[in-house]
This record gives sequence, structure tokens and C-alpha cells, in this order.
Amino acid sequence: MNKHICSRWAFDLSTWTPTLPQLAHAVAAIQPEERKRLMKFHFIDDFLSSLIGRLLMRKFVSTCSNVPYHQVQFARDVRGKPYWVQDQQSESTPPLSFNVSHQGKLVLLAGVKGDSKDDAEFGIGTDVMKIEYNGGKPLSEFFRLMQSKFSPQEWSYIGRPQHNERAQLKAFMRHWCLKEAYVKELGVGITVDLQKISFAMDTTHPLEEASSPLCGSTLCCNGTPMTQWHFEEHLLTPKYCAAIAFRNCLPLEHAKFEFLPFEELIEQSPKADQPDVVAYCQKALLKPHKRHE
Repeated sequence: MNKHICSRWAFDLSTWTPTLPQLAHAVAAIQPEERKRLMKFHFIDDFLSSLIGRLLMRKFVSTCSNVPYHQVQFARDVRGKPYWVQDQQSESTPPLSFNVSHQGKLVLLAGVKGDSKDDAEFGIGTDVMKIEYNGGKPLSEFFRLMQSKFSPQEWSYIGRPQHNERAQLKAFMRHWCLKEAYVKELGVGITVDLQKISFAMDTTHPLEEASSPLCGSTLCCNGTPMTQWHFEEHLLTPKYCAAIAFRNCLPLEHAKFEFLPFEELIEQSPKADQPDVVAYCQKALLKPHKRHE
């Protein structure tokens, strides 16, 4: 299995209160059809999360391909998954695979770059989860309802008697992250029988912020070991865990996610001063914030 250069980038939305000029430069960088998608969000939180995800994708493709930042173009496949549209000048660029995830205050991108155009097909998926439960039902009732989404082996790990509720919730979210990262790379979403997607967790040491990533979790589908898949688990902060699924490839090194400031995601655009861009951003900034517990 070939080893690939891997980018792991994160952005913390709680560190950024966008000014109108900043937002205008960000919006000017994305394509008109993506602006329409973003404006459909009711809350400014979701608008900004998705906007940052698009900027991360643009930075990744531009960095890996040397295509100028504002010339990078994306389209969506029949399942709605974004992909890079290569032009004739970039056809010699090795293949790229990338995936974005966001929840709460964090937005992530994981991406891999192939070695050559002849590289075997490969792919990457990622997911991030906040380790908390805000449902109206007791956690035990939530677990009872969700148990059907996990294999008996997985549930025996999640519900171990020596786990307190916090440890059980963390184990639950770790499994869910892995499942999400796997199905996101496949591009099928949570529409498959999740009980048949069974992970054996890396128990060599606890998943902690200082020690992540863990790289020993393995996958079986319908009882068959999926040896062409490799997984990383990360604890980004005490409250957020993440997973990366690598298909037909391995990262050159196992590294932590790098938190990027807004200034590294954006390149200045002369279009930021256009009246339609400024009006769009003014409208977006009027969107309400979610109520945070």
C-alpha cells in the first residue's frame, strides 16, 4: 500500500468573529453556486462553518497543485460530494483526495496527494464529533435506541461496566466518528447497515490530546477484514474527537491536526469590494446565532 503526503487542518470558529472586509474576501473566493448554497443556512454558525470548509478545500488544492488560489474550481458529483475540476494545465498534477467535516466550533479538512497520475485509486474521509449529549432523554435511553447501529463487539466496548457515563459517551463518539469517516469516503452517508460495519478499537493506550493519533483501530464489514483501509483517531481538544479513514493508502507520517488562523485560509481578492459581494455579506451577518448550552 503506497504512502501519501497527508494534510490535517483544523479551524476553531470560536477564535474568529468575522469583520465585513474579512467575510467579503472569503465570499469572493468561492463560486457563485456555493454562495447560493451557503445563504440557505438559517444560522450564521452553519454559514461560517461551511464557508471555512470551502476555504480549506481551496487552500489544499492550490497548495498541492500550484494552481492559483482564485483559479481553483470545484463541482459536485451525483451524491453531492465536492471534487476538484482540473483544467488542461493541471492534468499532470498527481491525484488528490480530500474531505471536510464540521461540528460545533471546529471545522476539519483531511487530504492526501498521490505520487503520480498512475497512482492506484485511493481516498480519504474524516469526521469530527463533540463529546457531549444534549438530548432530552436520559443517556441510558439514548444508548438503548442507538445500540442497533453497532455490532455486538462494538457495543461491548462502549458499554463496558468499568466505564462511567463520560467514558461511555467518549467511546460512543469515537465509534461514530470512525463509521462516519468510512461512509463519507465511500460517499454513501449513513444509509448503510451500520451494524455490519464493525470496528475493533485501538486499546494500546487511551485516546488523549497529548498522545493522539491512535492508528491501530481496524474494520470488518459483514465479518470480512477490510485490510485496504487504515484509520487514525484524534482527540483535538478534551471535548472533540475526530477520525480519518484512508482507503488504499497510508499517510507518510501520523501527525496531529494543525490549527490554522483565518489569515492562512484566504488570499486577498479584488472582487471583495464589488457591491454584490458586500451586500451578500451584510445579509449573511444578519443571520441569528444558535443558542449554545
